[in-house]
Amino acid sequence: MDTITYVCPCLLGVEGFVAQELRDLGLENVQAENGRVLFSGTPEAMVKANIGSRYSERVEILLARFEARSFEELFQGVRALPWEDWIGSEDAFPVRGRSLSSKLASIPDCQRIIKKAVVERLKRTYRVDWFKETGPVRQIQFLIMKDTVSVMLDTTGPALHKRGYRKSSAEAPIRETLAAAMVKAARVRSDGTFYDPFCGSGTLLIEAAMTACHIAPGMARRFSAENWGVVPASAWQREREAARAAVLRDAAFQAFGSDIDGAAVALALDNARKAGVISKIRVERADIADFRQETEYGCVVTNPPYGERLLDIQTAQGLYRTMGKVFQPEHGWSFTIISPDEEFESCFGRRADKRRKLYNGMLKCQLYQYFR
Repeated sequence: MDTITYVCPCLLGVEGFVAQELRDLGLENVQAENGRVLFSGTPEAMVKANIGSRYSERVEILLARFEARSFEELFQGVRALPWEDWIGSEDAFPVRGRSLSSKLASIPDCQRIIKKAVVERLKRTYRVDWFKETGPVRQIQFLIMKDTVSVMLDTTGPALHKRGYRKSSAEAPIRETLAAAMVKAARVRSDGTFYDPFCGSGTLLIEAAMTACHIAPGMARRFSAENWGVVPASAWQREREAARAAVLRDAAFQAFGSDIDGAAVALALDNARKAGVISKIRVERADIADFRQETEYGCVVTNPPYGERLLDIQTAQGLYRTMGKVFQPEHGWSFTIISPDEEFESCFGRRADKRRKLYNGMLKCQLYQYFR
């Protein structure tokens, strides 16, 4: 099979992290765009990206990009694609996607037109009038941005942020991919000491431990493309074996978490066990006001309750003021905090040494970093 172009959708603000990790994985022609990163490679490249990407949401095959300002243009553009190369006569091929700033604004209508175009193409190949769709799922994705249509096939299945360790979570959890990006921004080390005093279900603690110990995020889960037969099972097995061999089992990293909610503490410990990093993590019930910098070095990365999420604005800003008092500038210590509140620095009492815009879902946030 010829070289394939792939797309990794991601949260806004983490495109640079995705691009660098794909390059580090040895993937080629990496190009970052708003909300996604493209690369190219053989079918085996999808294996490496699915198992190894911490910050991407999915790995998709980019089948085509073309202009469409009418449903007829959309239909003809989709029907012209070689769907028979990817979809068998019994495979399921649902359609979903998005349209932004385009004339074709109705998502249901676009789904219907794309589905019809694929069916018409496959009818000619398989010489049938109706498809049972009882086989493996070949999820068709589309993005229409400013009248440019991108048509993709999803190789991932459940999104990459679903690592498998978090079956349940505390209220308003942070997405695993965003947590991993925060850990990356904080430059967490394999011999570091990590803290999260608002740990909730433990996502930041676990992602920090997985990063520090070089545990590939997709090592323990399965992917849709494994059922396609495009890549032999041996390729998936080899990549998982390589990922297991790369784990730093003797890393000196330690993470300490706390939360005022006892149920969250129990949940964080349970999730850490499922993730296989319980030996690296300690969690206790504690109030933020009791936080103390008692080690020589420390990296604090945290996602405090937002006024728009769990607390009223005044209560949240009161927490920020408390954080400003207990998070003291000290050699060897850094603090990385995500918040959507533009008044955060004022409440915290100090201007950040660095700010980075990130999106927690659709909520625009700032990542405030203090390291001086």
